[in-house]
Amino acid sequence: MATIYVDSPLTDLERRRRLYSGDFFVFSPGKSSLELCALAREMSKDAFAPHDPPVAQDSMAAEEYAKILAELKPRFIHHPRAKELIRDTLAEVGCDTEKTYFDVPRLRTMAYGDYMKAGLALQFHPHRDTWFSAPYAQLNWWLPVYEVEPENSMAFHPRYFADAVKNSSSGYDYDEWNRTGRQQAAQQIRKETRAQPEPQEELELEPDVRVVTPVGGVLIFSGAQMHSTVPNTTTRTRFSIDFRTVNLDDLADGNGAPNVDSECTGTTLGDFLRASDLTPISEEVIAHYQAGPSLAASPVA
Repeated sequence: MATIYVDSPLTDLERRRRLYSGDFFVFSPGKSSLELCALAREMSKDAFAPHDPPVAQDSMAAEEYAKILAELKPRFIHHPRAKELIRDTLAEVGCDTEKTYFDVPRLRTMAYGDYMKAGLALQFHPHRDTWFSAPYAQLNWWLPVYEVEPENSMAFHPRYFADAVKNSSSGYDYDEWNRTGRQQAAQQIRKETRAQPEPQEELELEPDVRVVTPVGGVLIFSGAQMHSTVPNTTTRTRFSIDFRTVNLDDLADGNGAPNVDSECTGTTLGDFLRASDLTPISEEVIAHYQAGPSLAASPVA
């Protein structure tokens, strides 16, 4: 059974422990999270002008839409203000910015209907981030940029948090993905052809859990949670922001969610920067996890 905590006063340490056990945390919109979403809306409006971003797909071909996303998304990722606002968002909910590291903020889009389901608008099948070389101490942070509904959000399948699922993660290596798969994203428009980890058995996806927050509301969950993209049956494209965090003490001590079924290699830890000053994680810690997330259960020597 998973618990959803709303605006919880728990310390970050206790919050992380509960997240590693499969619980969820939700925080109401704060000053910094609202500013982060406002930045994403401003950049999106500029990119899609004169069209309103949530309905721009009604006015252009999918190929043209993909070209806009191919320029917009990297601009958001590398915008210095986005990183500052993530730091401030973390501090506002009690994270130690000297011990908390985050990866690049990603602006996600999910078109409605069959317009775009691949590449830069990939509709994710059920998966754990830990199948994609994420450490088991990873926490995922998700914020809606425009209003969302249950019909265009994310679905969680917490019954699988502690249950192994047959999957293809053994064929995934993060370094190889960076060399080849990521560069192909803009060419994937209506059908995803890049090989990625996925379940190899039928899953019971219903009932699921969907969390709807206001714009700027923050949803936090473990990277080991089974989740999927909800097919967008509304009439508006979903825009959202997500990023991931790890705590240095947890990485050093081997704390995190249990590894029930991941067999991938490589690690995403080279993408993480310290919230206080954007310093990367040490090479020693990265090297410890390079063989794959299964090492999350062992402390750094």
